[in-house]
Parts: sequence; C-alpha cells; structure tokens
Amino acid sequence: MTLQATDRTDDLMEVYFRQFKWLRNALKRRVNSHELTEDALQETWVRLAGLKGRSQEIRDHRAFILRIAGNIAIDMLRREQRHSSVCIVDDRILEAIADTCPSPEVFALDRDNLRQFAIALMGLPDNVRTALLLVKCDGMPYRTVAKHLAVSETMVSRYLVQALRHCRDHFRNLEC
Repeated sequence: MTLQATDRTDDLMEVYFRQFKWLRNALKRRVNSHELTEDALQETWVRLAGLKGRSQEIRDHRAFILRIAGNIAIDMLRREQRHSSVCIVDDRILEAIADTCPSPEVFALDRDNLRQFAIALMGLPDNVRTALLLVKCDGMPYRTVAKHLAVSETMVSRYLVQALRHCRDHFRNLEC
C-alpha cells in the first residue's frame, strides 16, 4: 500500500519532528560542531518540505531523514574545511602586517649601545680598531687586512682578540 505524496511528506515531517533530538545528537556526533548541526537540521527540514508531490516510495522514514541530514551535514563540513583551508588565519594576517620597526624603547636602547660601542672603539689603538672594523664590518679576510696594515695575519688575529676583549670589558664596566 502506497501513500499519496502529501501524506508521505506529512509523515516525513512528523517523523522529523518526533525524532528531532535523536537526529540532532546523531548529526552532532558526525560533524562535531553545534553550528553545523543546526544548519544541517534546518537544511534537512527545507529539503523534506520540498518533497511534496514526489511519488517515490520511502520504506523507512527515519533512515531516509538520517541519510538526507547526514549528507547535508557532511557537505557542509567539507565546504567549511575547503573554505578554512583557503582562508588565512587571523594570526598570520596580523604577523604579515605587523609593524617590524623597533619600539621606541628598543630604539633608544640600541642607540645607547651603539654610542657606547663607538666610545669603546675610540679607546682602542688605531691598528687594533682598524683591524676590527675591516674584519667584522667590511668582511675582509685576515690576509687582506694584514697587507693593508703591513702586519702578519697572526698580528691581525691578536688585534681582533685585543679589540673584542676591550669592548667586552667596556660593556661589563657599564653594567656595574
């Protein structure tokens, strides 16, 4: 015995409302999202309401409704996952547009450290200061610096040790 289409649709809606809590829990377990569950339930209701006038025979209303709701929920979940994989996370946006300039405090500290470094350099003998600047700032090899200063490469190495110790001691004395 087959029911008429309007009776069948009414039966579907009746089963939908009777099984609403069960359907909500089943969808929530499937998609693990309250918002997606509620959206899927609403879309399921719209689809069931749109079945008026269809002549297909439905044997198990509950299973039919669960299948429709489950398919809708999975489609929504996939759509959301595709959307979120394409969207940029807010943190990455903020990092991308974050101001990379130092804060006024960092700027002031760096400027003070640079001033102290210049003072430390002025306390070095000329050859020692020149060797340090040529090797560390200009990136010259020891051999080139040695020719420039008319000394051996070993002497350039000693100059660097002397300069670095002097600068270290200068900054240590500032901390005290």
